[in-house]
Amino acid sequence: MENIEGFLRSAANALGVALFPAQTDAFQKYMKLLLTWNEKMNLTAITEPRDIVIKHFADSLTILSCLELPKGAKVLDVGSGAGFPGIPLKIAQEEIDLTLLDSQNKRLTFLKEVCEKIRIKAEFVHARAEDAGREKKMRMKFDLVTARAVAPLNVLCEYCMPFVRMNGYFVAMKGPGAQEEIEQAEKAIKELGCDLQNAKQLTLMDGSQRTLVICKRTRGISGEYPRSSAKIKSKPL
Repeated sequence: MENIEGFLRSAANALGVALFPAQTDAFQKYMKLLLTWNEKMNLTAITEPRDIVIKHFADSLTILSCLELPKGAKVLDVGSGAGFPGIPLKIAQEEIDLTLLDSQNKRLTFLKEVCEKIRIKAEFVHARAEDAGREKKMRMKFDLVTARAVAPLNVLCEYCMPFVRMNGYFVAMKGPGAQEEIEQAEKAIKELGCDLQNAKQLTLMDGSQRTLVICKRTRGISGEYPRSSAKIKSKPL
């Protein structure tokens, strides 16, 4: 696998994120593990090193270009999958307190190995978001909750917003055509006790467009939410 240290630095620098040698080394180890594990389980369809840097690593780091995370911020990555954006955020800003949540135990096994091999600390939660969001130790406990899931925004809000503490943020990572989703999610955002702060549009090194939908909790949330997954999907807010 080609050495991509310089390319990693350039991709991060374009977002205003500086990476030290230890961090670029961690990203390269992460990539190697991702590609090795991908041969035995479906983690990503993106397998070219430079594409991984742009579409996974740099894409994850876009959050740091538009949201300042205080030292020790509690960050939750919902439906973490192959670890994006949670692990890149932790590599770039080690002082955050990271939790990775996924419903598939085999993915968590992969994530645990990655964290062990690149020597970062994280908590791992094996649960469905709608169940974990009702647990006292998880509900309204995080400064930042994020997800790169493909679910429509109004659905994603109900899965993720119950975890956001007062004055904390939910950041949904979306593609270029997010405006329609945002309009459809206005009711959900309000109902779940949050306000839309920004829909930040960014361009990655390959020219692809991203939209970060940034919502802030300004009010409490009804005990009614999150509902069951079936209700969330069949009758989205």
